[in-house]
Amino acid sequence: MGIITIAIISATYAIGIRYINEPEVVILIILILSVILLIITFIITQSFERLVEANRLKSEFVSIVSHQLRSPLSNIRWAIELLMSGRLGKIEEAQLDYFRILKDNSSRMSELARDLLIVSRIEQGKLPLNVQHISLVGLIKGLIADFQPFVQASNIEIVFESDDNIPDILTDPSQVKLIIENLLDNAVRYIKEKGKVEIKLKRKDDSLVFQIKDNGVGIPQTDQKYIFQKFFRSSNILKHQTQGTGLGLFITKAIAEKMGGEIKFKSEENKGTIFWFTFPIK
Repeated sequence: MGIITIAIISATYAIGIRYINEPEVVILIILILSVILLIITFIITQSFERLVEANRLKSEFVSIVSHQLRSPLSNIRWAIELLMSGRLGKIEEAQLDYFRILKDNSSRMSELARDLLIVSRIEQGKLPLNVQHISLVGLIKGLIADFQPFVQASNIEIVFESDDNIPDILTDPSQVKLIIENLLDNAVRYIKEKGKVEIKLKRKDDSLVFQIKDNGVGIPQTDQKYIFQKFFRSSNILKHQTQGTGLGLFITKAIAEKMGGEIKFKSEENKGTIFWFTFPIK
């Protein structure tokens, strides 16, 4: 704003001395214009400061609420699992169905609280990176193993291919795990019938490229520009009523960029989606 103000005043002065013969009039015009510009600058600056403060308070509120929700939600989930186990007394099948509903909903709330907390830390620049040397191949295989019960129940096949020359990388394993977990979860969740998820890990120059391909519902062309926005879920996904917070891809993109990588995708509705992101090799 300061540069713009100086530019406008200088332009006004140049025009004034060219077309107005009385220097006093030129000076008066410049003074009046300067006062107006200073008032406008002050108003705009104050507005930006109020917006920044409101955003900070919002992020802190979300962070506090999300953090405080995690403990009671975990306690509720443990209590439900204990009741379902039958160790506190016999559970009838009809009662068990209701406990399953409670467990599923508490898990969804826990997922939302976790994602909101991560988003809040990203927005405040407080998402730490605890780097260490890790085997990306081993991490991916471990995640695939974790997903096997869900994958088998959904009649989905996961295929993993990796180059032979994949080195260990220096990064935060928890953040990398979160990226791959989000992408794998989306790939599996949005396949509505028997399907296949193909995962590839390749080395390209000084980077590693992780790619995941599915033959699920895909992303409509009109929705693709919004896919990394917070809380956005594409129209065809909402029709299938699948669970989700709409925060996974926002978090994935933010973490990938924080690590010095990038994430991209290609998708066609009713045919599937390919996501890939790069890690710099350090």
